[in-house]
Amino acid sequence: MKIKLLTLILLSMVSTVGFSQSKEQTFDHAFAHVVYFWLKNPDSKEDRAKFEASLQKFLDKSQYAKTKFIGKPPKAIRAVVDDSFTYSLILSFDSAEAQAAYQVEPPHLVFVNECEELWEKVIVYDSEGI
Repeated sequence: MKIKLLTLILLSMVSTVGFSQSKEQTFDHAFAHVVYFWLKNPDSKEDRAKFEASLQKFLDKSQYAKTKFIGKPPKAIRAVVDDSFTYSLILSFDSAEAQAAYQVEPPHLVFVNECEELWEKVIVYDSEGI
């Protein structure tokens, strides 16, 4: 079920505009990095503003992430849809090595440092293309 959910999310990202940084980029199928965040105070406008600003700043400066998508859950209309998260982040990379480099690049570390106090849970799904 998790694979089906990831596939649907990735397909949605490719077919919708969403809150993406660049409409010119195409999804790179080499490596996908999908992150779900549950904020401690999801109803806090201040926490959301801080999270969104820090995440956007980080993505603007990342030299490794190619396709960049930030999302919020729509209201679920089917039982199989998990809308319990606060934000999703879907990125693509040229390779697993590029994704590993992204993990330790300064903009990513600044984002984690600025925002880790805001979330109570983070789940990551990484996939290599077939």
